[in-house]
Amino acid sequence: MRALFATIKSAIVRPAAAAQQADTAGAASEASAARHLQARGLTVLARNFRCRGGEIDLICRDGESIAFVEVRMRSRGDFGGAAASVTRRKQRRIVLAAQLWLQRAGLAPTPPCRFDVVLLRAADDPQPEWIRDAFTA
Repeated sequence: MRALFATIKSAIVRPAAAAQQADTAGAASEASAARHLQARGLTVLARNFRCRGGEIDLICRDGESIAFVEVRMRSRGDFGGAAASVTRRKQRRIVLAAQLWLQRAGLAPTPPCRFDVVLLRAADDPQPEWIRDAFTA
């Protein structure tokens, strides 16, 4: 009985710990990406905008444009690495969230918008890859 309880406990506790570790790594990656973009002249307007349809990691102003930024971190290149993880489905969810953010922001007229991706190999990657206009709406 004790062995069964230990197995159940490890199945419950470890995933929660792994999820917390992933959340911490995600927050560190987003902070690193924000610093990278700010160093290149962008202004961060919002972080982790969430709605029913999706989520946007960073929303930035770049001159007169709004950049909706997806941050991806993959320490290994398996399955195409970080870039391949921004699937069509993920892109649609980002676009829907961006449309909602623009509505709520009440910007009139709607400024030019684009969808960027920042790829990192580690949360503290000193050379993230910034892909401007990574995909279109």
